[in-house]
Amino acid sequence: MQQSLFDNNDAPQLLPDLPGAHVCYYPNWLQASAASALYASLCRNVNWRQDTIKLFGKPVKIPRLQAWFGDSTTTYSYSGLTMIPTPWTAELAEIKQRCEKTAQTRFNSVLVNWYRDGQDSMGMHADDEPELGPQPIIASVTLGQARPFLFRHKKTKVTTRVLLEPGSLLIMSQDTQRYYHHGINKTKKPLGGRINLTFRYVYPAMPELP
Repeated sequence: MQQSLFDNNDAPQLLPDLPGAHVCYYPNWLQASAASALYASLCRNVNWRQDTIKLFGKPVKIPRLQAWFGDSTTTYSYSGLTMIPTPWTAELAEIKQRCEKTAQTRFNSVLVNWYRDGQDSMGMHADDEPELGPQPIIASVTLGQARPFLFRHKKTKVTTRVLLEPGSLLIMSQDTQRYYHHGINKTKKPLGGRINLTFRYVYPAMPELP
């Protein structure tokens, strides 16, 4: 993937309807040809898996496929699932470096999700696990089908909808995870596949005291 395939010069759109949050959206962060090529490559080359999480104490298969890449120290747990990182591929490492440049921070891991059709989804949640720190920065790259991304305020329940377009970058930072849940709903509409890359920094687990 060549540098000329990236559009990093666009000014971000700061989403105004999210009180207490800080969310920037870059609708054309990747050129269309780069986004399409990366989508096709990830579909072919990632070792996709459908993991099981605990929901209200019961094991449930997540409604999408996923994979976890990162530095060797980035073991990550959520909803009863512990994910061991796969080493970086060259193309994911390059996208990571581009995200770091745009977000002006460092990432050491990425969760790759494949929404195969409209029946694949992501439940409302916050990326607020202790391993991510008090104000995590999450950089989310969308490839393939555009899907509505929902923000719901934890107290007021006011919901804001953002259409994440192919080749776009969404950066959530500051107190976004403290005040909001986010997710992607199912739909009966016939949709193509969508791959989402969510880059983050996972802090190494502290050793337990004797």
